[in-house]
Amino acid sequence: MAEIEIYTQYGCPYCTRAVALLTSKGAAFQEIKAPNGSPERATSVQRSGGRTSVPQIFIDGRHIGGCDDLMALNAKGQLDPLLQAA
Repeated sequence: MAEIEIYTQYGCPYCTRAVALLTSKGAAFQEIKAPNGSPERATSVQRSGGRTSVPQIFIDGRHIGGCDDLMALNAKGQLDPLLQAA
């Protein structure tokens, strides 16, 4: 299985939606709480090339993007192969 990291913030509906999709796929992931002003949020911004919103999702170290990007990959049938990568 792929290594999945998702930076989230409490109360974020996009974070909830992204987590729900990954959970429905049976994917194991590390959820990193990254509220505004936290060191985790700064790491997320740095790793994502400057994106300040959450969620920010990484699969095997590759930046996937946010919730909309994750949903688009799923709609195109490109998410499952990423999740299955070893």
